[in-house]
Amino acid sequence: MHDTTAISAATAPQGRRFNAHPFISIVTGAVLSFAPVPLTMILVHHLVDKPYRVVWPQLLAALLSFLAYRFFAHRIEKRALTEFAAAGAARDSALGLGLGAGMVCTVFAVLALLGVYRLDGVNGITPLLFLPLAELLLVGLAEESVFRGIVFRITEQAIGSMRAIVVSAMVFALAHLPNEGVGPVAVAALAAYGVLQAAIYMRTRTLWLCIASHVAWNFCVGQVFSTAVSGHASQSGLLQGQLAGPSWLAGGAFGVEGSLLTLIVISAVAACFLRAGPRREAPARERVSA
Repeated sequence: MHDTTAISAATAPQGRRFNAHPFISIVTGAVLSFAPVPLTMILVHHLVDKPYRVVWPQLLAALLSFLAYRFFAHRIEKRALTEFAAAGAARDSALGLGLGAGMVCTVFAVLALLGVYRLDGVNGITPLLFLPLAELLLVGLAEESVFRGIVFRITEQAIGSMRAIVVSAMVFALAHLPNEGVGPVAVAALAAYGVLQAAIYMRTRTLWLCIASHVAWNFCVGQVFSTAVSGHASQSGLLQGQLAGPSWLAGGAFGVEGSLLTLIVISAVAACFLRAGPRREAPARERVSA
C-alpha cells in the first residue's frame, strides 16, 4: 500500500512552484484579463442589431476586463489591487491625459513645420467626435492591464526592473506586428512607448496615468488630427489634415506612430521618466531590485 500522505507532501511544493512560475502567471493573467474583450464583442455582434451597438458594448467589455483582472489579483495572486488604488487616481489620470495629448501635439506641430502634416481645415465639434472614446477606453484599459499590470509587473518581480522593461517593451511591440503598415521604425516606436509606459508605472505604481496617456494618445492621433492609429484607417476628426511625405517621417500606412520623429519624442519622454526614478516604491510583497 502506498503512503498517499507522503506522496501529496512531496508533490504539493512542485504544484505550487508550477502555479507560481512567472510565465504561467503572466499567461493566466493575460488570458483572464483580455478574454472578456473579444467574447463580449462577439456575443454583442451576434445578439444585438448594429444600430444598438453604440458605446455600451465597449464600456461593458472594459468593465468585464477590469473585473477579470481584479479576480486574478485577488483570487489567484492573493494580493491587494494597488495598481487601481483610488488615492491619486484623479490627479494621475489628468496628468496622463495631458502627457498623451502633449506628446501627440508636439509630434504634429513639428511635422507641420516640416510640411509633412498638411492642415486643410477644421470640422465642427459634435458628439460624434467623442463616440470613439468608449473603444479607446477599452483599448487603453485592456492593453495597460495586460502589458504593464501583468507582463511588466510579474516580470519585474522575477528578473528585476530594467530587464523587465526590455521584455515588456518587446512583447508590446511584437503584439502590434499584425497591424497594417507596420515597419522597423514603427516597431522601434512601439517598443519605446512600451518603455515609457513601464517607466510611468514604476514612477506611480498605479495604472491610472498609463491608461489615461494611452487613451489621450490614441484620441488625439485619430480624432483630433484625423490620421491612422497604429495601422487602423483614419477617420474624419476635428482637424481636416493628412500626412504626406517619406514613410520614415510620415509613418506610411501605420500612421504617425511609424514616424522617426515619434520615436524620438517618445524616447525622450521615456528617458525623462527613467531618469526621474520611482516616486513610489512597490508594495512590500512586490518590491524588487533593479
